[in-house]
Amino acid sequence: MRDAARHDLLTVAPAAWGPLLAQRPDLDGIPHLADWAACGWPVIVRRRGPGEDVTLVPAGLPLPPSLGKRRIGLTLPPAALRPRPGLTLAEARAAAPAAWQPALDALLAHGAAHGRVPRVFGGLLWQALTGLPYLSATSDLDLLWPGPVGPAFLDGLADLAAQAPMRLDGEIGVADGFAVSWRELQAAGPGDTVLAKGLERLELRPVSALRAALTLAA
Repeated sequence: MRDAARHDLLTVAPAAWGPLLAQRPDLDGIPHLADWAACGWPVIVRRRGPGEDVTLVPAGLPLPPSLGKRRIGLTLPPAALRPRPGLTLAEARAAAPAAWQPALDALLAHGAAHGRVPRVFGGLLWQALTGLPYLSATSDLDLLWPGPVGPAFLDGLADLAAQAPMRLDGEIGVADGFAVSWRELQAAGPGDTVLAKGLERLELRPVSALRAALTLAA
Protein backbone atom coordinates (compact mmCIF):
# COMPACT_ATOMS: atom_id res chain seq x y z
CA MET A 1 0.00 0.00 0.00
CA ARG A 2 1.30 3.45 -0.85
CA ASP A 3 2.09 5.93 1.90
CA ALA A 4 -1.12 7.19 3.43
CA ALA A 5 -2.01 10.80 4.13
CA ARG A 6 -4.54 12.37 6.49
CA HIS A 7 -8.12 12.07 5.24
CA ASP A 8 -7.29 9.17 2.91
CA LEU A 9 -9.89 6.40 2.94
CA LEU A 10 -8.86 2.77 3.37
CA THR A 11 -10.87 -0.40 2.96
CA VAL A 12 -10.11 -3.09 5.55
CA ALA A 13 -10.19 -6.74 4.46
CA PRO A 14 -13.29 -8.25 6.11
CA ALA A 15 -11.31 -11.37 7.09
CA ALA A 16 -8.91 -9.18 9.07
CA TRP A 17 -11.55 -7.01 10.75
CA GLY A 18 -12.79 -9.55 13.30
CA PRO A 19 -9.32 -10.45 14.61
CA LEU A 20 -8.47 -6.74 14.82
CA LEU A 21 -11.57 -6.01 16.89
CA ALA A 22 -10.84 -9.03 19.10
CA GLN A 23 -7.77 -7.15 20.30
CA ARG A 24 -10.01 -4.29 21.45
CA PRO A 25 -12.44 -5.56 24.11
CA ASP A 26 -13.32 -1.93 24.86
CA LEU A 27 -15.20 -1.89 21.54
CA ASP A 28 -17.42 -4.92 22.26
CA GLY A 29 -21.10 -4.39 21.54
CA ILE A 30 -20.83 -1.06 19.72
CA PRO A 31 -23.60 -0.95 17.08
CA HIS A 32 -22.50 -1.26 13.42
CA LEU A 33 -18.86 -1.87 14.32
CA ALA A 34 -18.70 -5.66 14.01
CA ASP A 35 -20.09 -5.50 10.45
CA TRP A 36 -18.26 -2.33 9.39
CA ALA A 37 -15.79 -3.96 7.02
CA ALA A 38 -18.31 -6.50 5.73
CA CYS A 39 -20.54 -3.59 4.70
CA GLY A 40 -17.69 -2.22 2.64
CA TRP A 41 -17.40 0.89 4.80
CA PRO A 42 -13.88 2.35 5.01
CA VAL A 43 -11.78 3.84 7.75
CA ILE A 44 -10.03 7.18 7.44
CA VAL A 45 -6.35 7.93 8.00
CA ARG A 46 -5.75 10.11 11.03
CA ARG A 47 -2.72 11.76 12.63
CA ARG A 48 -0.47 9.31 14.46
CA GLY A 49 -0.60 9.54 18.24
CA PRO A 50 2.45 9.57 20.55
CA GLY A 51 3.93 6.12 21.03
CA GLU A 52 1.85 4.40 18.33
CA ASP A 53 3.58 1.68 16.33
CA VAL A 54 5.06 3.26 13.23
CA THR A 55 4.73 -0.03 11.30
CA LEU A 56 0.93 0.22 11.57
CA VAL A 57 -1.39 2.68 9.84
CA PRO A 58 -3.22 5.12 12.14
CA ALA A 59 -6.88 5.20 11.15
CA GLY A 60 -10.30 5.65 12.66
CA LEU A 61 -13.99 6.09 12.20
CA PRO A 62 -16.64 8.23 13.87
CA LEU A 63 -19.94 6.95 15.20
CA PRO A 64 -23.17 8.81 14.38
CA PRO A 65 -24.45 11.44 16.82
CA SER A 66 -27.14 9.01 18.00
CA LEU A 67 -24.29 6.86 19.35
CA GLY A 68 -22.49 9.75 21.01
CA LYS A 69 -20.32 10.91 18.09
CA ARG A 70 -17.52 8.74 19.50
CA ARG A 71 -14.33 8.70 17.45
CA ILE A 72 -12.76 5.26 17.39
CA GLY A 73 -9.02 5.19 16.82
CA LEU A 74 -7.36 2.12 15.33
CA THR A 75 -3.87 1.08 14.25
CA LEU A 76 -4.01 -1.36 11.35
CA PRO A 77 -1.52 -3.57 9.49
CA PRO A 78 -0.83 -2.34 5.96
CA ALA A 79 -1.39 -5.83 4.53
CA ALA A 80 -5.07 -5.69 5.60
CA LEU A 81 -5.71 -2.38 3.84
CA ARG A 82 -6.21 -1.09 0.37
CA PRO A 83 -6.69 2.52 -0.73
CA ARG A 84 -10.17 3.74 -1.59
CA PRO A 85 -10.79 6.94 -3.52
CA GLY A 86 -12.10 9.84 -1.49
CA LEU A 87 -15.54 11.28 -2.20
CA THR A 88 -15.76 14.56 -4.00
CA LEU A 89 -18.41 17.07 -3.05
CA ALA A 90 -20.22 16.33 -6.30
CA GLU A 91 -20.30 12.62 -5.45
CA ALA A 92 -21.50 13.15 -1.89
CA ARG A 93 -24.00 15.96 -2.42
CA ALA A 94 -27.04 13.68 -2.76
CA ALA A 95 -26.61 12.76 0.92
CA ALA A 96 -26.70 16.41 2.02
CA PRO A 97 -29.83 18.16 3.34
CA ALA A 98 -32.05 19.91 0.83
CA ALA A 99 -31.35 23.25 2.52
CA TRP A 100 -27.65 22.88 1.67
CA GLN A 101 -28.10 22.28 -2.05
CA PRO A 102 -27.93 25.90 -3.31
CA ALA A 103 -24.75 26.45 -1.29
CA LEU A 104 -23.28 23.23 -2.70
CA ASP A 105 -24.04 24.45 -6.23
CA ALA A 106 -22.16 27.66 -5.46
CA LEU A 107 -19.19 25.79 -3.96
CA LEU A 108 -18.94 23.47 -6.94
CA ALA A 109 -19.06 26.44 -9.31
CA HIS A 110 -16.38 28.22 -7.25
CA GLY A 111 -14.14 25.17 -7.40
CA ALA A 112 -14.66 24.78 -11.13
CA ALA A 113 -13.83 28.44 -11.73
CA HIS A 114 -10.47 27.93 -9.98
CA GLY A 115 -9.75 24.43 -11.28
CA ARG A 116 -10.14 22.80 -7.84
CA VAL A 117 -12.27 19.77 -6.93
CA PRO A 118 -13.11 19.57 -3.20
CA ARG A 119 -13.27 16.30 -1.31
CA VAL A 120 -15.58 15.88 1.66
CA PHE A 121 -14.74 14.70 5.13
CA GLY A 122 -16.70 14.93 8.38
CA GLY A 123 -20.40 14.18 8.68
CA LEU A 124 -21.32 14.45 5.00
CA LEU A 125 -18.63 11.94 4.07
CA TRP A 126 -19.83 9.35 6.55
CA GLN A 127 -23.50 9.84 5.80
CA ALA A 128 -22.81 9.41 2.08
CA LEU A 129 -20.67 6.31 2.63
CA THR A 130 -22.80 4.47 5.19
CA GLY A 131 -26.35 5.81 4.87
CA LEU A 132 -26.36 6.30 8.65
CA PRO A 133 -27.60 9.66 10.03
CA TYR A 134 -24.50 11.73 10.71
CA LEU A 135 -25.83 15.19 9.79
CA SER A 136 -28.05 17.42 11.89
CA ALA A 137 -29.34 20.97 11.64
CA THR A 138 -26.13 22.21 13.30
CA SER A 139 -23.62 20.14 11.30
CA ASP A 140 -20.64 21.70 9.54
CA LEU A 141 -19.62 21.03 5.97
CA ASP A 142 -15.95 19.97 5.92
CA LEU A 143 -14.09 20.18 2.62
CA LEU A 144 -10.51 19.43 1.65
CA TRP A 145 -9.35 21.65 -1.20
CA PRO A 146 -6.15 20.79 -3.09
CA GLY A 147 -3.56 23.54 -3.28
CA PRO A 148 -2.16 25.67 -4.67
CA VAL A 149 -4.80 28.35 -4.41
CA GLY A 150 -4.69 32.11 -4.82
CA PRO A 151 -6.09 34.97 -2.73
CA ALA A 152 -9.16 35.31 -4.94
CA PHE A 153 -10.02 31.69 -4.19
CA LEU A 154 -9.89 32.22 -0.41
CA ASP A 155 -11.77 35.49 -0.57
CA GLY A 156 -14.49 33.88 -2.67
CA LEU A 157 -14.69 30.94 -0.27
CA ALA A 158 -15.14 33.33 2.65
CA ASP A 159 -17.95 35.11 0.79
CA LEU A 160 -19.71 31.81 0.16
CA ALA A 161 -19.28 30.80 3.80
CA ALA A 162 -20.94 34.02 4.94
CA GLN A 163 -24.04 33.19 2.88
CA ALA A 164 -24.24 29.43 3.51
CA PRO A 165 -26.93 27.93 5.77
CA MET A 166 -24.30 25.69 7.44
CA ARG A 167 -20.85 26.46 8.79
CA LEU A 168 -18.31 25.92 6.03
CA ASP A 169 -15.07 24.46 7.37
CA GLY A 170 -12.15 22.53 6.00
CA GLU A 171 -8.56 22.64 4.89
CA ILE A 172 -6.23 23.52 2.04
CA GLY A 173 -3.68 20.85 1.14
CA VAL A 174 0.00 21.80 1.03
CA ALA A 175 2.41 20.01 -1.30
CA ASP A 176 4.36 18.34 1.53
CA GLY A 177 1.31 16.44 2.78
CA PHE A 178 0.32 18.93 5.45
CA ALA A 179 -2.93 20.90 5.41
CA VAL A 180 -4.09 24.15 6.98
CA SER A 181 -7.47 25.56 7.88
CA TRP A 182 -8.65 27.80 5.07
CA ARG A 183 -10.41 30.04 7.61
CA GLU A 184 -7.22 30.55 9.63
CA LEU A 185 -5.14 31.18 6.54
CA GLN A 186 -7.64 33.61 5.05
CA ALA A 187 -7.89 35.61 8.28
CA ALA A 188 -4.17 35.64 9.17
CA GLY A 189 -1.86 38.57 8.76
CA PRO A 190 1.55 38.34 7.01
CA GLY A 191 3.40 38.09 10.32
CA ASP A 192 1.14 35.46 11.87
CA THR A 193 1.56 31.72 12.16
CA VAL A 194 -1.00 29.07 11.28
CA LEU A 195 -1.26 25.49 12.51
CA ALA A 196 -0.35 22.96 9.80
CA LYS A 197 -1.48 19.35 10.31
CA GLY A 198 0.45 16.36 9.00
CA LEU A 199 0.24 12.62 9.50
CA GLU A 200 3.06 12.51 12.02
CA ARG A 201 2.94 15.92 13.68
CA LEU A 202 1.54 19.42 13.99
CA GLU A 203 3.58 22.48 13.08
CA LEU A 204 3.13 26.21 13.50
CA ARG A 205 4.13 27.69 10.17
CA PRO A 206 4.65 31.34 9.22
CA VAL A 207 1.85 32.63 7.03
CA SER A 208 4.42 34.16 4.68
CA ALA A 209 5.93 30.70 4.01
CA LEU A 210 2.54 29.11 3.57
CA ARG A 211 1.44 31.77 1.15
CA ALA A 212 4.61 31.26 -0.84
CA ALA A 213 3.98 27.50 -0.90
CA LEU A 214 0.39 28.01 -1.96
CA THR A 215 1.31 30.76 -4.46
CA LEU A 216 -0.57 33.30 -2.37
CA ALA A 217 0.47 36.92 -2.39
CA ALA A 218 1.81 38.03 0.97
